[in-house]
Amino acid sequence: MCGMARIVKRAYKYRFYPTPEQAGELARTFGCVRLVYNKALEERTRAYTLQGRRVSYAESSAALTLWKKTPELAFLGEVSCVPLQQALRHLHAGFANFFARRARYPTFKSRKKSRASAEYTRSAFRWRNGRLWLAKMDDPLDIVWSRPLPEGADPSTVTVSRDAAGRWFVSILVEEKIPPLATTEHVVGVDAGISALVTLSRPIDGLTDEDGKVANPRHEWADRKRLAKAQRSLARKAKGSANRAKARLRVARVYARISDRRRDFLHKLSTRLVRENQAVVIEDLTVRTMVRNHCLARAISDASWRHLRSMLEYKTAWYGRELLVVDRWFPSSKLCSACGVLAGSMPLNVRTWQCACGATHDRDVNAATNILAAGLAER
Repeated sequence: MCGMARIVKRAYKYRFYPTPEQAGELARTFGCVRLVYNKALEERTRAYTLQGRRVSYAESSAALTLWKKTPELAFLGEVSCVPLQQALRHLHAGFANFFARRARYPTFKSRKKSRASAEYTRSAFRWRNGRLWLAKMDDPLDIVWSRPLPEGADPSTVTVSRDAAGRWFVSILVEEKIPPLATTEHVVGVDAGISALVTLSRPIDGLTDEDGKVANPRHEWADRKRLAKAQRSLARKAKGSANRAKARLRVARVYARISDRRRDFLHKLSTRLVRENQAVVIEDLTVRTMVRNHCLARAISDASWRHLRSMLEYKTAWYGRELLVVDRWFPSSKLCSACGVLAGSMPLNVRTWQCACGATHDRDVNAATNILAAGLAER
């Protein structure tokens, strides 16, 4: 082993099954969180637009106290105050990022489309012997412990959420000491694609084929018929009816299945890449621009390259590995990895090509090899 262990904040997410009373309390809390966020955003927008003034968190917090004293919003005092204050903190952070030009202007939360969640800090939950109680609740949450928390874990924040498929989740944030992995001499270049999800500069046993390619599982494609059937059923239902609500839930469950399987696959892939290589080299892809191609947008979204990069970023930081990013304009596919000569235009349908030096290249394998070389050269 080399280096010192890193202390990181890590969230462990579990599914739980609330009692009817807990579900009702959490649903009210979600609604109050959304209302407070939207009212605070409205007040900040009015002050910024009409007066050119920035509203502080303290002003928003004082306004929340006044809202609770009005007859129309007195119900805000019936739920835990901590998730409401956290909503104001999140809004304040959103404006700070906007003014620093790191993010867009904050938007209102929709009852139907926004994520239903509430964040509890230490003063609003109790953690005893692996059991979790939230404020305003008498019974602990019935959590399915799919994996253990780190030994001696002391949660600092608990976030409860409900997804569109009606599933309840609790995310527990803890500080964890992660020791670095043993040093290895292996490095790998990664070329993202569609026919093959990624192509590596060297094969890895049990992960790639003999050419170094990881097959694209195409999770959305595999469930496309099921999804289309559920969406057709939803389209036939009358708006506002109970049957439409049930049909919407069926569509959400298909989407959840696709998302869960994709996330699981990407976690396993990124973990193997980080564990077995000292450095991982990738391209700086602009996915937002690439999905404008209507012919490839669905396939690119299904591949979820951005999520893979995000996983590689934090896992390499955790385990003492190195993530190198090559410029998006680097001609990885057209550059001969044998002699360094740059070929002419190369449409996407050209999968194999021959250089003037006599070398025959698989387009993706050649790109992965060039990405690795470029990343190591800029190290």
